[in-house]
Amino acid sequence: MIFVIQRVSEARVDIEGECRGKIGKGFMTLIGVADTDTKEIADKMVRKMCNMRIFEDENGKTNLSLADVDGSLLLISQFTLYADCKKGNRPSFIGAGAPDMANEMYEYIIEQAKTYCPRVERGEFGADMKVSLTNDGPFTIVLNSKDL
Repeated sequence: MIFVIQRVSEARVDIEGECRGKIGKGFMTLIGVADTDTKEIADKMVRKMCNMRIFEDENGKTNLSLADVDGSLLLISQFTLYADCKKGNRPSFIGAGAPDMANEMYEYIIEQAKTYCPRVERGEFGADMKVSLTNDGPFTIVLNSKDL
């Protein structure tokens, strides 16, 4: 499982010209799921993301978590995080989870995130989404379950 976590001052996702999710201060996280991922892996990833201390305190040190700043989450499914670009110029996505399983994991991740964060917005699995954000910092963390 891969999470690309971006600290944002604002973010939104539009689908077919309609805003489906919008947050202020918080994390806009792209989520990639592999066939080998489990709910136990998702639990670790969500816990790590939500407890990550990457907001600045009064001294300018990255010492505060999402809860400390009353932040929100915007969670977006992103199978292309598993792009394999080793051969040729057209990426292969065979490392990404099968759609039914990946969607189930995405829904599970959203529900688990709600136990840590009162405001969780989302995209739509498999939809053509337009995501816009203001990356605060910029500050971007790639969290890979292989590293946990």
